[in-house]
Amino acid sequence: TWPWCGLGAAESASRSPVTATRSWDGAAERQVAKKEDLVQAFGTDDQTEICKMILSKGELQVSDKERHTQLEQMFRDIATIVADKCVNPETKRPYTVILIERAMKDIHYSVKPHKSTKQQALEVIRQLKETMQIERAHMRLRFILPVKEGKKLKERLKPLIKVIESEDFHEQLEIVCLIDPGCFREIDELVRSETKGKGTLEVLSLKDVEEGDEKLE
Repeated sequence: TWPWCGLGAAESASRSPVTATRSWDGAAERQVAKKEDLVQAFGTDDQTEICKMILSKGELQVSDKERHTQLEQMFRDIATIVADKCVNPETKRPYTVILIERAMKDIHYSVKPHKSTKQQALEVIRQLKETMQIERAHMRLRFILPVKEGKKLKERLKPLIKVIESEDFHEQLEIVCLIDPGCFREIDELVRSETKGKGTLEVLSLKDVEEGDEKLE
């Protein structure tokens, strides 16, 4: 916006940038911007060029009500992501969106409009861990590793594995385990590089949760 006209980009596109209208008790007065003001603000008094500048560089003015609605929607989107990705670590049951929203309000979480909802969801999870039992749901993986590299690689994988559910070591080393989703990329790269493509990594489930529809309220 520019101070002489008080118009946002969207509004400016619908009327000439050199005019504005003010009303008092039903009477309208047409205000015309001075040529000197235009040159000072835009570097030119060409109305077409000024309109192009406003459309390309002007800021869209959003009302307080619209901004509040946008922030409320982002708040709910963040809560939805958290509820979808997390469980109670003791029961492995997911939380409802309503409960996560309530918990976010309890910690006075303030939505950041210029950050993505995914980034903020990770931030919310970290903060909620200080006040409630919550963690990201584990991924269940199966490793099938060559015998030669298997034992050595297993030791390097241990710090990245939460729980080893089963282990079978015959012609190949087969391990079924649970991991934090955030470690998947590192594990995948480790298996690929250390086995030179001979090892395999299979995702058995994206979220390790208890079966059933019950959710924690």
